[in-house]
Amino acid sequence: MITLTIDSVGLARSRFVVSPLHEAVNTLMSSGLTSRTGPYAWVSRTRRVLRRERLELLAGLALDKSGGYLPDFLSPHPAGPAPEVAEQLAAVRATPPDRVLGELETVRRGRPEVGLMGRVLPGVVERTLERGPRYFAQRAADELSRYWELAIAPYWPDARAVLDAEIDQRGRFQARHGAGALINSLAPQLSWAEGRIELESRFTVALPARMVLLMPTLVTRSIHVILDPIDGVHRAPTLMYPVAHRAVAELEPSPALAQLLGPTRADLLAALVGPSTTAALAGRHYLSAGTVSYHLGVLHRSGLVSRVRSGREVLYRRTPRGEELVATQ
Repeated sequence: MITLTIDSVGLARSRFVVSPLHEAVNTLMSSGLTSRTGPYAWVSRTRRVLRRERLELLAGLALDKSGGYLPDFLSPHPAGPAPEVAEQLAAVRATPPDRVLGELETVRRGRPEVGLMGRVLPGVVERTLERGPRYFAQRAADELSRYWELAIAPYWPDARAVLDAEIDQRGRFQARHGAGALINSLAPQLSWAEGRIELESRFTVALPARMVLLMPTLVTRSIHVILDPIDGVHRAPTLMYPVAHRAVAELEPSPALAQLLGPTRADLLAALVGPSTTAALAGRHYLSAGTVSYHLGVLHRSGLVSRVRSGREVLYRRTPRGEELVATQ
């Protein structure tokens, strides 16, 4: 059981964050090996980039299904609600040497007192560390940058839109029901009562928290807490929880939207409540794939939909501009 003691002031300070590097590093965790289908199938393919691009340090640090600890300095503590990946990579490069050494020692020895087992550092990790912790941080940042650009960046605009929509929805829930009810709604294993946040876990940790960061993720399948492994630093704990994939009913386009875009394009734009393929839209709307492809092309050139390849499929979804148009017409 993980127990965080937090008073009403700490609960009031707690906030949501979206972190690009946390999502990237999540794919290096054992949960990143889980097979995916549909709009997030790209998660299952990210590690291929490690082999193809010979990102040996990241490959050496990545976890297999037996689990373990991945250094936290690879995914810096977010300073604001939505850090850019460039500033996070700069923070990785600037990691203090003692933190690099301390976290790699945690990888090696684990924290048996809380239930975290250590693991042998691969040869490439040991050899890189021999060149010094500053060099280690620089190389880690360089490989993370390459990994981000090839494995994550093509899918990030759509992923970011989903994460932002999740936060907006949770914010509305908190406004109606309060912060305590919000915490209790994130996962069945999580609860808040009488000044304590408790998470069912194989780890055993109890500590005070001045605030908690709430971080939705599309990669991790189960909720967990990110705690600082370095004694005396006391960064705020982060509750990382999976975004629930809720079924959403299609919208009926308004007459004004149909007049603006034409009835077929209005129907297709309204139907994109989640990522969808040309074939799926054609089947639902009794149109040919060629007709749907033509109209989606117009919507894409107009900036109302985005598209991203997922395996052999191309997935379309509304952009923020498209969302606003559907909502206001």
